[in-house]
Amino acid sequence: MSEPVTVSITRHLEPGHEPEMLSWLQAGTALAQQFPGFLGSGWVRPEAGSTEWHMLYRFADQDSLLGWEQSHERQWWRSSAAGLGVVESRVERRTGIEGWFDPPTTRDVEDLRPAPTPPPRWKQASVIFLVFFPLSLLVNVATSHLIPGWPLPLRVFVTIAVMTPVMTYAALPWITKRMEWWLQGRPAPWRRTPTGG
Repeated sequence: MSEPVTVSITRHLEPGHEPEMLSWLQAGTALAQQFPGFLGSGWVRPEAGSTEWHMLYRFADQDSLLGWEQSHERQWWRSSAAGLGVVESRVERRTGIEGWFDPPTTRDVEDLRPAPTPPPRWKQASVIFLVFFPLSLLVNVATSHLIPGWPLPLRVFVTIAVMTPVMTYAALPWITKRMEWWLQGRPAPWRRTPTGG
């Protein structure tokens, strides 16, 4: 089962080229949107006047990411930045369960606040446990009644085969949406005071 891939790139820009950089980034996003599996992109600067630009793009799987990264369109887009003095300093790729806890996939360069950081690992593990334990219990009870005579390795295989797609496509999206306030260290929804208008 293929997983979404997030690519994080840090680029440095010579001062005085910010408007051109913004246009270049928007052009790259417009091109990437035409490719299958594109899930979003964004960029942020740590502070006004910084020469450092952090860029993200995300694709549904490794194959769709390669489709974009090996395309003529991307090569043309990258070469069009030659006159801006853009230097690529770091590229990271992330896959796996942590993808559920990534910051939002779209950010605007005019939002000069630092990008949100992923929650601490202990919070990620706690949220995963909240759905993993009851689901595991349910599936194990079901398999012990439905296929009690099967050898243990085969029962474990069936359990994992059932739980993996349920966790990936249903349980984790559901729990992370409901626990986002806690993961990000915000007040609980029922404790927020309504704003008048």
